[in-house]
Amino acid sequence: NMSVTDPTAWATAMNNLGMVPVGLAGQQLVTDSICVPGFDPSLSMMTGITPINPMIPGMGLVPPPPPTDVPVVKEIIHCKSCTLFPPNPNLPPPSTRERPPGCKTVFVGGLPENATEEIIQEVFEQCGDITAIRKSKKNFCHIRFAEEFMVDKAIYLSGYRMRLGSSTDKKDSGRLHVDFAQARDDFYEWECKQRMLAREERHRRKMEEDRLRPPSPPAIMHYSEHEATLLAEKLKDDSKFSEAITVLLTWIERGEVNRRSANQFYSMVQSANSHVRRLMNEKATHEQEMEQAKESFKNALTGILTQFEQIVAVFNASTRQKAWDHFSKAQRKNIDIWRKHSEELRNAHSEQLMGIRREEEMEMSDDDSSDNPSKKLRVDESALTAQAYALKEENDSLRWQLDAYRNEVELLKQEKGQLFRTEESLTKDQQLKFLQQTMQGMQQQLLSIQEELNNKKSELQQAKEEQTHTEARLKVLQEQLKSAKELAEINGQDESQEINMLTVALVNQEREKNSEKRSQGLKSEKEALLIENISSTFVLYISYFLNITQLFLTVVLLFPLSQISANEIETLLMRLPRMFKQEFTGVGATLEKRWKFCAFEGIKTT
Repeated sequence: NMSVTDPTAWATAMNNLGMVPVGLAGQQLVTDSICVPGFDPSLSMMTGITPINPMIPGMGLVPPPPPTDVPVVKEIIHCKSCTLFPPNPNLPPPSTRERPPGCKTVFVGGLPENATEEIIQEVFEQCGDITAIRKSKKNFCHIRFAEEFMVDKAIYLSGYRMRLGSSTDKKDSGRLHVDFAQARDDFYEWECKQRMLAREERHRRKMEEDRLRPPSPPAIMHYSEHEATLLAEKLKDDSKFSEAITVLLTWIERGEVNRRSANQFYSMVQSANSHVRRLMNEKATHEQEMEQAKESFKNALTGILTQFEQIVAVFNASTRQKAWDHFSKAQRKNIDIWRKHSEELRNAHSEQLMGIRREEEMEMSDDDSSDNPSKKLRVDESALTAQAYALKEENDSLRWQLDAYRNEVELLKQEKGQLFRTEESLTKDQQLKFLQQTMQGMQQQLLSIQEELNNKKSELQQAKEEQTHTEARLKVLQEQLKSAKELAEINGQDESQEINMLTVALVNQEREKNSEKRSQGLKSEKEALLIENISSTFVLYISYFLNITQLFLTVVLLFPLSQISANEIETLLMRLPRMFKQEFTGVGATLEKRWKFCAFEGIKTT
């Protein structure tokens, strides 16, 4: 019989579970500075310092959790309208689902049927501020707290048996089951918090990048007469020359040079040119310093090499028999190792010194043989060279002034309209006329080509019509041949042979007509040679008819040709119908196509 407002019993029960004690009415158990609501999760993100979690055991704020083998003892909780009895400590703890992100809502099941919202609020308001209670008609409800840590306190009540007043009726008792609930409002608030933290992190990173970013160069000012005057003074100062020359280059690239500002820009360019002599003098000074450094390095290297020679001489003297016999075996071994090491170092330094000397000799030979004026200026700094350089600079400045005056004269001529057509304009007119004539000639050629193309199209159309006509006649002849075969079966084989010969003759006449139309002259030397070989083959076998296969084999064996086929031979024979004639011999399955040489048939003998 313990009151729920007793802070000592409530703190003992929470400490047994390893949880932060719940603040109740009365004495404050834990200060607000270390409570979970005051814990800032973004502290490590903003400052880079990991905050202290007051729930870590060993910090002195919360007692360490009890061992796992000791059962947790829960006390009876008394409220005004009900009493909560703890579950059996021997039973396993109630199971819960996975905690949703930003969970502030719990599911409470197993409520008594007569439980009201007032009773539920009386029981669970001890866990923290309740923002909403959604009770169902059945024995469960959803409770939403103000903070996330309050949900952990509500989970502690899971498993308790609830009894309303002192009634033992079934409708007045029930076993509570408290679990995490997934609510859209909780998830929305959690997402908003995460987005806020992300914004803060991005802002922090941006501030860090801005702090670490190197400063950008200053913007180039716009051109004005006042700025140009200041820039001309800066160009004369050696310490501000690099900054001023950048501004001058930007103005020239922007197109600030015009007729009015040309003289001012010319004076600034002339000031920039005056720094050339200073730069050459600085270069000569640095080269002289480099030569002095090389000379000092060579002298130091020579001294080091001399000492190495002396050390090697000492080792060589020690290895002679007069002194070598008095050393022990270990001492001889060390002396030998030292001597070899010293000789290697001496040889390396000697090669380095010889390389320096070879480079100096090459530089001296280059200086003797070269006629470069820049090298002469660097070596010879006499008064004559300086005077010649000054005269050259003055000559350049006069030439630039002459160019500026010439440009001004041309601008004046253009304004007054007194410019006449120059030779360049005349040549351009002549080129334009020539291009017009060439365009007319190309148009005429194009018209002639179009006419030839139309003629070719008409010839192709006629050839297609002839081809269709011959195909139609060939079909008629095939039908006649079929009818003739049927008559041959009735009247006998002699009459069928005559009919076959007649039809073959008709077909040959048609093909001769078509071949005469398609016959053309010989196109190449290869075709002429091939006709000669075929004619010779027919002369050798004058009393025989030859098919295309026999003719191809005979031509290839007797008169070898490169890259020739039977189709090419047959095409060539069809193109020359006055020399070669195609005939069909045999009947039925023995029908065979052969070629005959007929070039001498038209010759009359006396």
